[in-house]
Amino acid sequence: MKKMYVLIGNYGSGKSELALNFAFEAAKHGRTELLDLDMVNTYFRLTERGKLVSQKEIRLVSPNFACSGIETLSLPAEVASAFAMNWDTVIFDVGGDAVGSTALGRYHSDFAELEPGELEVLNVVNIRRPLAGTVEKIIKLQEEMQIHSRLKITGMINNTNLGTMTRPDELRDGYEILKEVSQQTGIPVAYTSGKKEFLDQFLSEGHDPKYIGKPIEIDIYMRRDWDSFIGGLSDK
Repeated sequence: MKKMYVLIGNYGSGKSELALNFAFEAAKHGRTELLDLDMVNTYFRLTERGKLVSQKEIRLVSPNFACSGIETLSLPAEVASAFAMNWDTVIFDVGGDAVGSTALGRYHSDFAELEPGELEVLNVVNIRRPLAGTVEKIIKLQEEMQIHSRLKITGMINNTNLGTMTRPDELRDGYEILKEVSQQTGIPVAYTSGKKEFLDQFLSEGHDPKYIGKPIEIDIYMRRDWDSFIGGLSDK
């Protein structure tokens, strides 16, 4: 059965990092396509890791003019391949606000034709970002993204981090806030993600598994500091 993951969330939540980790894991088991539909963030994007993705035998679809210096992006016709071709796994990395979510709206009829269980729409939440710092902000943004994307969010990912300054406290605090969001909205916490050392410590503390979901150990591929970003251009 084909599996599709749509990763949405506010700017800086870590969608692209998770999209790469999802894709690399999926590629171990079958034919995988990764679609960079982030029409909001033109600075750090999956297209910058095109060579790395191709080495994993993953097909990458990016917006027209991505990484060209042109700020106005458009969706390529190749997005239709996600639905027309026989992929085992398809991952969408989508812009993180109501406007960015609109990119999905035009594919509403295609998503509607999927069989039950084939689609997960996941809100990637990093409570250390301004638009997701409170229960109220998370719920408001989720409602807006659902309206504009014309898709129902099926789960949340606790991806709380502070980049290189991340500590186990980040996952703990994210757990507490997403627990309340889940209780108020009925949207489950589907995954908790983090680097192995922080995830292992968090999981050892006896938190309610209902608000953890499936733990995901992630590796870091999307560089954030300018020097390493420049150095990484040779990887493209």
